[in-house]
Amino acid sequence: MTQRAATARQAAQGLRRFVSQLRQCPVMIGFDGFVDSIIAVVDKRYDIHRYDPVQTIEQFSRKIAAAAGKSSNYELVVKLEKLGGNGPIMANALAAVGLPVTYVGAVGYPDPHPVFADLAHHAECIPIADPARTDALEFTDGKLMFGKLQTLFAVNWQRLDQVVGAQRFKGLVARSHLIGMVNWTMLPRIGEIWREMTEKILPALHPLAGAPDGRRHVFVDLADPEKRTAADLREALGQLSAMTRHVHVTLGLNLKESVQVAAALDLPHPADPEQHIEPLAEALCRAMGLFSVVIHTRSAAAAACRQGDSIAAAAFAGPYVQQPKISTGAGDHFNAGFVLGQLAGLDLTQTLCLGTAVSGYYVRNAASPNAQQLADFCEHLPEPQA
Repeated sequence: MTQRAATARQAAQGLRRFVSQLRQCPVMIGFDGFVDSIIAVVDKRYDIHRYDPVQTIEQFSRKIAAAAGKSSNYELVVKLEKLGGNGPIMANALAAVGLPVTYVGAVGYPDPHPVFADLAHHAECIPIADPARTDALEFTDGKLMFGKLQTLFAVNWQRLDQVVGAQRFKGLVARSHLIGMVNWTMLPRIGEIWREMTEKILPALHPLAGAPDGRRHVFVDLADPEKRTAADLREALGQLSAMTRHVHVTLGLNLKESVQVAAALDLPHPADPEQHIEPLAEALCRAMGLFSVVIHTRSAAAAACRQGDSIAAAAFAGPYVQQPKISTGAGDHFNAGFVLGQLAGLDLTQTLCLGTAVSGYYVRNAASPNAQQLADFCEHLPEPQA
């Protein structure tokens, strides 16, 4: 048996041991929410039922270029409306495993939008604002995604206090073993919530019963900060560093985001970062003083985690598949699996394995695994496809 296979079996065993404790580990996730519309662009319509779609982005770009100096009209056909947003997708994945999930966010106000009905069925859902909208124009060679984000500007501390109440929100944080706060990029006022938590809420909490050192976990995903300024990014990273006085902060990054963060911190980064994600994770963790930093790529993941006065680092090759049934949401599922491993007390390599396994199961089946399905998948974790 290879070391990779042995690690995956150990992760499966650790998960099976943790299953009996799942219901005693409530988590809270927030704060975004999207209604994603999957759309075809009509090239030629024959009747009310039949049309030819524009097949490729290149074909669509030619149409748009030909309209320069004139005007043009395009018919859009909404093929599907579905739940979207980093937070709701991650929350759904954690609820599927069996954790008690509370979701606080922009899922519709005062009642959740119908696309969040399944989330509201499996988790406690606390709406604070209407969801943002993404129109995803789908072609055979990719998607063009157009976001309408104004509703997310309402996600701020004042709104939380008004709708949820400061005391109730403090109670949600107090009982949670994990607080996930994702999609920093599209929530321009989330820093107000982080500041309130760091300065007022977290310092007043008692140690968490059942946690090895009494500390709660906080997981943050920036979600492609390219459109935010370097100054904004540095301020956000500084806020996370300050938060580590009270909780174990984990920063989750994809490969592109890890390079962006390294640049914002003036850290050197290799010309081929995909081949060096383990030392990059360690450098970022050390520079920010966080509990851990995890970086995931399409085929692997690496993390660095503080252990006493030292930092341990590890990497794991995931079950990469060349032709996934779905890819949107794979990163959010990785995040869900990684924090599940942290809550289960797995070692760092096994925790990385669990992250890649949740993502790997999801992209193969277009569905989130329950605990049994996940453990079975880890038990016989597929080798990465070349």
